[in-house]
Amino acid sequence: MPESRTRKSAEAKKQRANAEAQAKKVKAPSSRRWVPPVFITVGLLGVAWLITYYVAGQYIPFMSDLGNWNILIGMGGMAAAFGIATLWR
Repeated sequence: MPESRTRKSAEAKKQRANAEAQAKKVKAPSSRRWVPPVFITVGLLGVAWLITYYVAGQYIPFMSDLGNWNILIGMGGMAAAFGIATLWR
């Protein structure tokens, strides 16, 4: 009578799963030196936009035309800066 097939051991399954997982990993970019200067610049531009709007917004024609959208632009710049900061490693 023929022998029945034996099951693979749990350790062999783990080794194969680890090998597959290691083969699928994507290497992250090694240099992200651009992130801090861009993060700081975009954040400061957002803050500067808000300060300019509150201090001299009524004297600047395009800012007075935008009205309260200036707040969204300034806050959007600061939010974008925090989004960029998440890329820093």
